Amino acid sequence: MSRELLAVIEQIGREKGIDAGRILEAVESALLTAAKKKYGAAENIQVRIDRKSGEVEAISLKKIVNEVTNPKSEVSLEEARKVDTEAELGDEIGSVIEIEDFGRIAAQTAKQVIFQKVREAEWEVVQREYSARQGDLVNGIILGQERRNYIVDLGKTEAILPAHEQIPRETYRRGDRIKAYLLEVKRTQRDVQVILSRTHPNFIVKLFEAEVPEIAEKIVEIKGVVREPGDRTKIAVASRDRAVDPVGACVGMKGSRVQAVVRELRGEKIDIIAWTQDSRVFIAEALNPAVIEKVGLDEEKKSALVVVADNQLSLAIGRNGQNVRLAAKLTGWKIDIIGASEYEKERVVRDQETRAAIALQLQEQHARLVQAESAAAAAQQASAQEAEPEAAPAAGGPDSEAATG
Repeated sequence: MSRELLAVIEQIGREKGIDAGRILEAVESALLTAAKKKYGAAENIQVRIDRKSGEVEAISLKKIVNEVTNPKSEVSLEEARKVDTEAELGDEIGSVIEIEDFGRIAAQTAKQVIFQKVREAEWEVVQREYSARQGDLVNGIILGQERRNYIVDLGKTEAILPAHEQIPRETYRRGDRIKAYLLEVKRTQRDVQVILSRTHPNFIVKLFEAEVPEIAEKIVEIKGVVREPGDRTKIAVASRDRAVDPVGACVGMKGSRVQAVVRELRGEKIDIIAWTQDSRVFIAEALNPAVIEKVGLDEEKKSALVVVADNQLSLAIGRNGQNVRLAAKLTGWKIDIIGASEYEKERVVRDQETRAAIALQLQEQHARLVQAESAAAAAQQASAQEAEPEAAPAAGGPDSEAATG
């Protein structure tokens, strides 16, 4: 059994990518479980496998005491000295247990524990390897579908592409090759789940990194990605090198690079936009493919009013408002769009309202001025009357006579 055991463990280790030492520990644990199943959990049993020879040794240890109260874990000094003449009180003495004596049930238990330990070791390997690859692109083969979730073979493990992470209207058959974004690695009580996604915005980022060397080399930076999977994606890019056109780098010669991404997405439309700090320009670019005439901003409300030619209005808004909705998400601004004719009508109304308001304001100012002038004149007249002296008495009057008399 010894050499065969080591050979089997080494083979399992190579096939599963598990350290042989860990499998040996699992086997020791399994044999210990089987031994306790056979002889009782109270037994103090130790199981050890020799790492070189593969020999399995199971020993039942008992403590040497004066008076035995638990025969499964204790032995008298007299009995112990029959085995070892130098035994002393307080020592532990062991007796070898024959592996063959474990019995059929014990052997089945050992097999189950070994299987479980090997599976746990496999899960740890999968978790460690795929956790390190989280956020990367992975390639796999469709194994089948279960409750609308696709099961994908990644080579060393199976992954799940959930229904909510699938691009709408996209279907696969068994044996189809698939490329996806490694979204998450979760450890559960039963296994390790590797979750894939084809709807995540970072799936677009990774596809462009694979197709555009300037992005992989950090010359061109992806500033933002928004998408409605299966319909349209908007991606904002900027260049760290003035000599490199970020949009041209992503489009490629005759559109080769962006078309490779579009094919992978089964025809999803992609708008590539040059990122800029100028909010007006960025909003206008984000509404591509519509041509924008004017952009007005309200910084406090973080809202923008965009004016387009009447024949561009439906294009700017998009089907069911998709284009303007994605542009708003990409720029972070609330965007309202109106046609040029409507804007002109509103402008005329606004001008009329403005002129009327100005005229009213001027009238009010004139009235206040007239009122102020009238008040000033009245005050001046009152002041003059108060300052005028009283009239002198007439000559020869009674007062005059009294004075001379």
